[in-house]
This record gives sequence, structure tokens and C-alpha cells, in this order.
Amino acid sequence: MTTFAWAPADLAADITPVRVPGDGHRYTLALPRHWDFHHPSGGVVTAAALRAAEHAIGDPTFRLVSTSTIFCDPIPAADVEIDVELLRSGSAAVQVRAQLRVPGTAGAQLLATFARERTGPDVIGATMPDVPPPDDCLDLLADDGKNPHGKAPFFANVELRLAQGTRFWTPEFVAGPARYARWFRYRRPQRDAAGRFERLAYAPLADTMPAALTHAIGPGAYRFHAPSLDLTLHVVDDTEREWILVSAYTRRARAGWAIGEAELWDDAGRLVAFASQAMYIRNLVGEPPVRDATKPA
Repeated sequence: MTTFAWAPADLAADITPVRVPGDGHRYTLALPRHWDFHHPSGGVVTAAALRAAEHAIGDPTFRLVSTSTIFCDPIPAADVEIDVELLRSGSAAVQVRAQLRVPGTAGAQLLATFARERTGPDVIGATMPDVPPPDDCLDLLADDGKNPHGKAPFFANVELRLAQGTRFWTPEFVAGPARYARWFRYRRPQRDAAGRFERLAYAPLADTMPAALTHAIGPGAYRFHAPSLDLTLHVVDDTEREWILVSAYTRRARAGWAIGEAELWDDAGRLVAFASQAMYIRNLVGEPPVRDATKPA
């Protein structure tokens, strides 16, 4: 395993806000560096805003089913404030707006729906990718002297196995389809009061889609960052399992932007969530390539 200079963090502790007394649904939070890529993960920012929304709703029978966040400004590891507005409170669903920001900025703007379960059809329309189970997959945090994962605090908090694709820092790396699948498991398990996988904890795992674009581009001198412009997450089922497969797909990248999506599956073959996002492509080194990833490299 890659040696990190920090211990695994607890997502639940890091996203739990403090209510500001007498100020409506305003909360404060000291957002730590534990979940950084270059800035704190957009998925963690989303989870923090959702936790504040849960507190504002104040009824655990309403559970997250859908959320979308727009990132107007980079969110640093810093003291932030979260304002929550209840838009609709019904017997079946509650809809909220939340803003997480460093004071004086637009920050992240979130809309979310929390709902109670109801009687309805139970239809399966998606098929899990044909990938090996976590125990049969390469450990992506194995320290071979060149593994870059140790530079990002985020990866100290998870176990990570390669289910589909190749390791992009090794000689085996070749351009392939615009798909990449990895198994994630939190080192500090994230559970709700009923012992199920915490729904808010899907967001940080979903916010890892740029790897599919890296896989499509393949090896070479070109390097990029892909900050999130937005992140949308739909939660469709619960699981008591710990391993979550994030199967990411880049549909298109052009003109400095990219769109991606990801299915999240547990290791029992249950689809638990679906996510999508738009990304801003920041060129770092080299000439941006042109490649049709629907065809062999």
C-alpha cells in the first residue's frame, strides 16, 4: 500500500456542520484538507451541503434520492458557511436549496430532493459491468515508487482496486475505451443509523470520473486537471456492503470541456446510484490530443 503521511479520515465527522443559533437554517463547518485532490473533493463539498440539509429537514424518514451541485467558485479547505432553504415540504418529499461558501463568494449551489419510500414498480434496467470482485483486482494504492495516488489526501481514506482499465503510471498503460472502473471501500466505514451504507457517502466516490478520460487519451506528454463544474447524483437503492464499484464513462470531451457519468454498484451486483457531471479541462502540459475512443488505439 502507498504510505500516506496522514491517517484515514472519517467522512461523517468531517461533514457534520454546526448550526448558527437564531439564524434560520445557517450552519458553519471547518472543511479540512483530508479530502483534497487539488481542492477538497466536490463530492465531499456536496455531502457537507447535504448533511446541513438533513439537519434543516429534521426528519430522518426523508432520505436523499436526488441532488445536483453547481460549483461557482473553488471551495478551499477553510471555514465555510452553509445556508439551507426549504423549498417544498410534502408528505412524500422535501426539496431544498443549499449554498456552501467561503463568506463573500458564490461557492457551491445545491438542489436536492429527500423522499420517503412509497409503493411502486421495482424494475431492473441496467446490467452490472462484467468485472472481477475486489479481492481479485489490482490494488491501485500499491507502492511501486511511481504511484501518484500518495500525493492526494483523498486516497488515504479509501481502499482502491482496479476493476477495468490499466494503471496509467506504468508501462502497461495504453489508450483504451473512455471507460474506467474501480472498487472503492472507505477505511472508516460510512453507515447510517440503520447500518446501511450512508447515502451521502456515495457523492465523494462518484466524483472520480476524470479517470475515464485519462484512459481514453492514453500515455503521452499531455497532462490535464478536470475540476467539476457540477455534480448530479441519483440514489436508487440501499446496501449493507462496503465495496462500491464506480464505473465511469466519458461520453465526450471537446473545446475545453467534458461530460461524464458513472454507475455505482455494490459487490453483490446491486445498482445503488447513478451520477453525471460536466468538467472544465485545464491543460497542464503538452498538446491536447484528438482521439476517437470508440475505435481501437
